[in-house]
Amino acid sequence: MNNKTLSIVSYITIIGWLIAYFSGKETADNLLKYHLRQSLGLFLITVIFNIIAAILIFVVKINIGFVGIAFLILAIIGIINASNEVEKPLPIIGKFSEGLGLMK
Repeated sequence: MNNKTLSIVSYITIIGWLIAYFSGKETADNLLKYHLRQSLGLFLITVIFNIIAAILIFVVKINIGFVGIAFLILAIIGIINASNEVEKPLPIIGKFSEGLGLMK
Protein backbone atom coordinates (compact mmCIF):
# COMPACT_ATOMS: atom_id res chain seq x y z
CA MET A 1 0.00 0.00 0.00
CA ASN A 2 1.18 3.52 -0.67
CA ASN A 3 1.42 6.20 2.01
CA LYS A 4 -1.81 7.93 0.95
CA THR A 5 -3.78 4.70 1.39
CA LEU A 6 -2.10 4.01 4.73
CA SER A 7 -2.97 7.55 5.85
CA ILE A 8 -6.64 6.86 5.13
CA VAL A 9 -6.54 3.41 6.79
CA SER A 10 -5.04 4.90 9.96
CA TYR A 11 -8.40 6.54 10.80
CA ILE A 12 -10.35 3.25 10.58
CA THR A 13 -10.28 1.89 14.14
CA ILE A 14 -7.17 1.13 16.13
CA ILE A 15 -6.60 -2.00 14.02
CA GLY A 16 -6.35 0.20 10.92
CA TRP A 17 -3.93 2.45 12.77
CA LEU A 18 -1.73 -0.53 13.66
CA ILE A 19 -1.79 -1.78 10.07
CA ALA A 20 -0.84 1.67 8.79
CA TYR A 21 1.90 2.06 11.38
CA PHE A 22 3.61 -1.28 10.82
CA SER A 23 3.10 -1.36 7.04
CA GLY A 24 4.44 2.13 6.54
CA LYS A 25 7.20 2.05 9.12
CA GLU A 26 9.95 1.64 6.53
CA THR A 27 8.68 4.03 3.84
CA ALA A 28 6.79 6.63 5.89
CA ASP A 29 6.72 10.11 4.42
CA ASN A 30 5.58 13.29 6.16
CA LEU A 31 1.94 12.77 5.09
CA LEU A 32 1.72 9.34 6.69
CA LYS A 33 3.52 10.43 9.85
CA TYR A 34 1.19 13.42 10.19
CA HIS A 35 -2.01 11.40 9.79
CA LEU A 36 -0.73 8.67 12.11
CA ARG A 37 -0.28 11.33 14.80
CA GLN A 38 -3.69 12.88 14.11
CA SER A 39 -5.54 9.55 14.16
CA LEU A 40 -3.72 8.36 17.30
CA GLY A 41 -4.65 11.60 19.05
CA LEU A 42 -8.26 11.13 17.97
CA PHE A 43 -8.33 7.58 19.35
CA LEU A 44 -6.71 8.59 22.65
CA ILE A 45 -9.18 11.42 23.20
CA THR A 46 -12.08 9.13 22.23
CA VAL A 47 -11.02 6.56 24.84
CA ILE A 48 -10.62 9.22 27.52
CA PHE A 49 -14.02 10.69 26.65
CA ASN A 50 -15.69 7.27 26.77
CA ILE A 51 -14.26 6.57 30.22
CA ILE A 52 -15.50 9.92 31.52
CA ALA A 53 -18.89 9.39 29.86
CA ALA A 54 -19.23 5.93 31.43
CA ILE A 55 -18.52 7.38 34.87
CA LEU A 56 -21.02 10.19 34.34
CA ILE A 57 -23.67 7.78 33.12
CA PHE A 58 -23.11 5.50 36.12
CA VAL A 59 -22.86 8.18 38.81
CA VAL A 60 -25.04 11.05 37.65
CA LYS A 61 -27.33 9.16 35.25
CA ILE A 62 -26.60 11.69 32.48
CA ASN A 63 -26.52 10.20 29.01
CA ILE A 64 -23.99 12.00 26.82
CA GLY A 65 -23.40 9.15 24.42
CA PHE A 66 -24.70 11.15 21.48
CA VAL A 67 -21.57 13.31 21.70
CA GLY A 68 -19.62 10.29 20.47
CA ILE A 69 -20.92 11.04 16.99
CA ALA A 70 -18.59 14.05 16.99
CA PHE A 71 -15.62 11.66 17.07
CA LEU A 72 -16.97 9.82 14.03
CA ILE A 73 -17.28 13.15 12.22
CA LEU A 74 -13.69 14.01 13.16
CA ALA A 75 -12.53 10.67 11.76
CA ILE A 76 -14.37 11.37 8.50
CA ILE A 77 -12.73 14.80 8.31
CA GLY A 78 -9.35 13.13 8.83
CA ILE A 79 -10.05 10.61 6.07
CA ILE A 80 -11.01 13.43 3.70
CA ASN A 81 -7.82 15.33 4.57
CA ALA A 82 -5.72 12.19 4.03
CA SER A 83 -7.37 11.42 0.69
CA ASN A 84 -6.70 14.99 -0.47
CA GLU A 85 -3.08 14.62 0.76
CA VAL A 86 -3.46 17.66 3.03
CA GLU A 87 -1.67 18.03 6.36
CA LYS A 88 -4.50 19.93 8.05
CA PRO A 89 -5.15 19.42 11.77
CA LEU A 90 -8.45 18.01 12.93
CA PRO A 91 -10.81 20.59 14.46
CA ILE A 92 -10.59 20.99 18.25
CA ILE A 93 -8.09 18.15 18.90
CA GLY A 94 -5.62 18.63 16.05
CA LYS A 95 -3.12 20.76 17.96
CA PHE A 96 -2.96 18.17 20.76
CA SER A 97 -2.21 15.45 18.21
CA GLU A 98 0.59 17.39 16.57
CA GLY A 99 2.55 17.19 19.82
CA LEU A 100 2.66 13.39 19.82
CA GLY A 101 6.23 12.21 19.23
CA LEU A 102 5.46 9.41 16.83
CA MET A 103 7.84 8.33 14.05
CA LYS A 104 10.00 11.46 14.18
